[in-house]
Amino acid sequence: MADSCLQIRSADAHDVPQIASLVGEYARIGHLLPRSRQSISDDLGAWQVAVGDGRVAGCGSLLPYGAGLAEIRSLAVLPAFQHQGVGSRLVAALSEQARRDGIQTVFALTRAVPFFEQLGFTAATRQAFPEKVWRDCRLCPLQDRCDEHAVVLALVPDPTSQLIQIGGHHVREAGA
Repeated sequence: MADSCLQIRSADAHDVPQIASLVGEYARIGHLLPRSRQSISDDLGAWQVAVGDGRVAGCGSLLPYGAGLAEIRSLAVLPAFQHQGVGSRLVAALSEQARRDGIQTVFALTRAVPFFEQLGFTAATRQAFPEKVWRDCRLCPLQDRCDEHAVVLALVPDPTSQLIQIGGHHVREAGA
């Protein structure tokens, strides 16, 4: 699929079943924490989706922790759309959403550290995010044998207000 045919947008109620299915599939294989349809619906404004071929090709959400910190989580892309920049575009959209909301720092827990490093994230320790550990990690069945790594990115606004700098990359703001 050509990247230009893919649309990144805020999720709406019609997307919830597809988001739940996508996240559920990755949760079943242990790559994501499960999210119920209800929890997705309750936090719908936090979700971004990539839509291609009339379906949700990828998704991700942003969980603010206050004090200028938010987590990029539940990032998933359908296998047919992987290695086409979908994940990168979702991270850029979520980072832009965070910046608009006054968040200065985003982080993620991931096994895909090189992917995030290509987007300007740097390695951190999970202990640097006690809010995450308290909220999700303590409930995770892999808590004692976790193989995820923390990555972090400081969001730097660009004075042109049409571009946002994400790490060393400039990404055009949505709607600009």
